Amino acid sequence: MVDRIKHDAPVLIIGLGRFGAATAGKLDRLGREVLAVDSNEGLVQKWSERITHAVQADAKSIDALRQIGAQDFSVAVCAVGSSVEASVLIVANLVDLKIPQIWAKAISQTHGKILERIGANHVIYPEADSGERVAHLVSGRMLDFIEFDDDFALVKMYPPKPIRGLNLTESGVRSKHHVTVVGVKSPGRPFSYATAETIVSDHDLIIVAGTEGDIERFAALGS
Repeated sequence: MVDRIKHDAPVLIIGLGRFGAATAGKLDRLGREVLAVDSNEGLVQKWSERITHAVQADAKSIDALRQIGAQDFSVAVCAVGSSVEASVLIVANLVDLKIPQIWAKAISQTHGKILERIGANHVIYPEADSGERVAHLVSGRMLDFIEFDDDFALVKMYPPKPIRGLNLTESGVRSKHHVTVVGVKSPGRPFSYATAETIVSDHDLIIVAGTEGDIERFAALGS
C-alpha cells in the first residue's frame, strides 16, 4: 500500500543545487508551499525571489533544523548529494525528527543503500530522475510520471474522486478533462486496457496520458 500524503502538505527541501532548485521551483509552480534550506547564503538569496520561503541554515545540525520548524513537515527532500557524509547526517536528522516521508538524492547505489537503511523512504538517482519528475511524485497525487517530448506525459495515479463509480464515458474524462485513461489496475487483478465502459473504483490505480498541464489539473480534482 502506497502511503498517501495530504496533497497540499508543505515540502521541506534541503539543498539548492541544480537538482534541489529544480524540484523546489516545480513544486512552487504546482502551488505547493516550499521551505528551501541551504547553507550557502548566495544560493538562498538567488532562490528567495523565486520560491515561497528560502532560509540559510546548516541542516547537518539537528538544532538548526528544529529552529526552522523542520519537525512540523510531513514531507522532506534531501537534495544534498555531492557530500555523502553531509547527506547521511541530514537524512539521519530528518529521521530523528520523525518526518514521515523522506526523499533523498544519492550519487551511487551504495550511497542509496545507506540512505535507505537509515530511514529514507525514497532514494532518488538524479541521472535517472529529473527534479521536475520528482516534484510530481513528491506531490503525492502521482505514483509515477514519465514525460515525453512536446509536453506529453504518462502517469500512474489514484483516480480522482469525480470519476469513481462511473464508466469513462459518463465521467467525461476525455471530453471534460482532456486526458485519456489508458489502463486500470484493480487489486488482485492483472492490468487491463481501459474502454469507454470501464468503471473506475476507489481502490484502482489508473494510467493516464495527456499533456502535463491537463494531467496536473486532472490530478488536482482530489481524492
